[in-house]
Amino acid sequence: MYYRKQVTMEPIYGRSNDRKRFNYFGKGSEFALLFFKNFLLTIITLGLYYPWARVAILSYHYQATEFDKNRFQLHATGAEVFKGYVKVYAVFFVLYAFLIYGSLSNNPVTASIALGVFYLFIILLIPFAIHGAVRYKSSKSSWKGIHFTYLGDKIELFWKCIIGILLTILTLGIYGAWFSVDLRQYIISHLRFGNLSFNFKGKGETYFWINLKFFFLFYLTLGIYTFWYVKELAAFYADNTEITQNGKKVNFRFNVKAGDVFELLIINFFLIILTLGLATPWAIVRTLKFLFRFLEIEGLDTNAIQKVNYDDYKDASGESYLDFLDIDLL
Repeated sequence: MYYRKQVTMEPIYGRSNDRKRFNYFGKGSEFALLFFKNFLLTIITLGLYYPWARVAILSYHYQATEFDKNRFQLHATGAEVFKGYVKVYAVFFVLYAFLIYGSLSNNPVTASIALGVFYLFIILLIPFAIHGAVRYKSSKSSWKGIHFTYLGDKIELFWKCIIGILLTILTLGIYGAWFSVDLRQYIISHLRFGNLSFNFKGKGETYFWINLKFFFLFYLTLGIYTFWYVKELAAFYADNTEITQNGKKVNFRFNVKAGDVFELLIINFFLIILTLGLATPWAIVRTLKFLFRFLEIEGLDTNAIQKVNYDDYKDASGESYLDFLDIDLL
């Protein structure tokens, strides 16, 4: 009997201790003060304060997020992000000037060329912006003094994006699922955190099927299937993200139910609608609390994470460019 008790209890104890959880300690009222202060300052300064506002909000979320009893930190500065926006607006000033010149030329050929160059340049810049944004954001993110690092190659990423975009166009959007997964896999596989490496194991066909089901079931269920779609999509991203620590594979887990998603989205919807948007900060805090409440990592030894030299990258142009185009990464 003693032997059987040892066998049954030990695995349960081990599994419990191996799970590392996230916690988000942000408060709606606290974040609302920061949110509306930044909004007003951005309006008063005609947008000039926006880079500092963006950094302040991201810093708040970082510092409110805890993993294994330690908070994250963001080391970005408003000045760095501002310089990035100056570069982005300089590029778009030239592009719009060329576009306006083509439009005023009264020459259909010139106007068509100007329009083509405008959109082509925007598309060609996106891969470099993604590379720069991931490199900047990762180098400015830390936990327990350990920084993330991105080791991707911008030329390799450029061709991967161009080929993916072309195949997506040629297949009338069908290849988009495979392209999205391939891009995520490339970025995550080139991320490092101290001596940890990452990988994404998701398949394009799985992602395609998730979205195809949503496309048909959304209308058949009058939108009700949305809650299952959000659950399945979040689990797809989390459960397929893998960490390698000293040769050992460690996985993320996102254990959520459709009912939990229903509660989050419905309450957020009414909060925002009934307050004419004033409750947006509370909805954001509720969403982050929700995400981190169900996210965990199984089997990670946080005491064995070692510091390594990191890439102190200060150019926020890529981050600014993607924000300008309202493109979210990962």
